[in-house]
Amino acid sequence: MSDILAIYPGSFDPITNGHFDLIERSSRIFDHLVVALLTNAEKTPLFSVEERVEMLEEVTREMKNVTVDTFSGLLVDYAVQKNARAIVRGIRAFSDYEYEIQMALTNRKLQPKLETIFLMPAESYAYISSRLVKEIARHGGSVKDLVPPVVEERLREKLASRMEEV
Repeated sequence: MSDILAIYPGSFDPITNGHFDLIERSSRIFDHLVVALLTNAEKTPLFSVEERVEMLEEVTREMKNVTVDTFSGLLVDYAVQKNARAIVRGIRAFSDYEYEIQMALTNRKLQPKLETIFLMPAESYAYISSRLVKEIARHGGSVKDLVPPVVEERLREKLASRMEEV
């Protein structure tokens, strides 16, 4: 039987401890995990694609079966290109489930051999979102326990440079 490759897609703007928890756990389940950063021209993220890739690579450096990549377009097309057998998605609350089940069923319709695996983050990270982290940081709150240290530092730098521009 061949190795099982899974894809954990997202915008990761920025990566949170909840994301990291799912990456770490997924890396123990699958032979290879691709953390795939979706590039979406319709969104204006806080961090550039390059900055997000750098942060993801830094926090996953010790995980030998994890790689970071970028993609645009349909996730199922990217998954086929990578020969992936599974997509990993995190579910924090029931509201996530409604959206995620719709996406999983649509992806199954488009690519029946591709499975979606839902993981819940550790209880201590279940409330964390990138949007919430950015909001806290913008208002000067501490995000120390919400993101990896490198992300905390990059957030501080990014927001400080934006304040200087104003």
